[in-house]
This record gives sequence, structure tokens and C-alpha cells, in this order.
Amino acid sequence: MKIWRELLGYVKVIVIVVVITLVINNVVLINAKIPSPSMEKTLMVKDRLFGFRLAYGINLDLFGYKISEKFKDPERFDIVIFKYPDDPSQLFVKRVIGLPGETVNIVDGKVYINDSEEPLDDSFCPETPEGSFGPYTVPEGCYFMLGDNRNHSMDSRYWQNPFVEEDAIEAEVAVRYWPLNKIGTVK
Repeated sequence: MKIWRELLGYVKVIVIVVVITLVINNVVLINAKIPSPSMEKTLMVKDRLFGFRLAYGINLDLFGYKISEKFKDPERFDIVIFKYPDDPSQLFVKRVIGLPGETVNIVDGKVYINDSEEPLDDSFCPETPEGSFGPYTVPEGCYFMLGDNRNHSMDSRYWQNPFVEEDAIEAEVAVRYWPLNKIGTVK
């Protein structure tokens, strides 16, 4: 009898740990690994990071009951994890550049928003970006994404569907946890 109670105690602990892990993994955090050099030098190949799923709000469907609450909108220069528009089974990590309703124009590697005469800050790019693209008018509820390593990034400029819908954004990148010598927040 005592053995069964002890065994039941272990089972309860295991069930609680599994439930907590599932909730954290599916509601609070997302784990990602950087597979390509598209975000270098900000994020390097094989970096591991956590994204905060609740950064922009809650969007859950639990057993047919939908919970949706928006906290804030993604902002320009946020680094986000999202479903790739051309294949939603893949997750991508890029930087938000164009916001809903804006026109993004890239001239000689410089990014201009809404016919501004001043280009966006690109100091996080490891080399001088090249090429001219656009203009792209970002639809309402969508975002335009670029990698930091622009000359080596497959991003909104090259996709069949160049805009990421807000619902496809899974999380804002919160913390790099691997490699250990680079642990910390990412911006």
C-alpha cells in the first residue's frame, strides 16, 4: 500500500512537470536555432534562442475556445520568429523593417520608408548592403522583414509572398542561451 502511494506521488509530479513544460513551450516560449548566416553578426549560425510568445499578445485556441488579446504591435527593428509566408511549416527569424501601411523602398542597399529622404539606420548590418528593390507597400496587418546580413539573406525581397501577416508572428526574440559565452538579450 505504501509503495502504491509513493508511486502515485511520483506519477503526479511527472504529470505536473509535463503539463507545465507543455504550457511553457506552447504558450510562453518558443525555442529556435539559427540555421543560416542571414542574421549575422546579430545572430550567428547555430545560435540557440528563446522567443517570448506573449510579447505581442495572446492568441490561443484551446479545445475550440479562442482566447485573443493584443498587448502591443511589433515595432520596427524588433527581431521576431515567424512562419515563413511561402511555407508556414518553417519558422524564420528576421528583423521587422516595414510596418502596416508603409511603403518600403531599397535604393543602393539603403532602406527608405514612405519616400523619406533619410534611410533607416543599418548599423547592425555586418557589411554595406547592396541592391535596389521595391517599392513595396505593406498591407494592413502585415510586416516587411529583412535579415541583418542583407547581402546573404533570403527575406521579404525574394519571397513569393513578401509580407508576413501579424498572425504568423510567433514570438519576439528574447534571449540567446547558446553559445554560453554569448548568453543574453538580443537586439
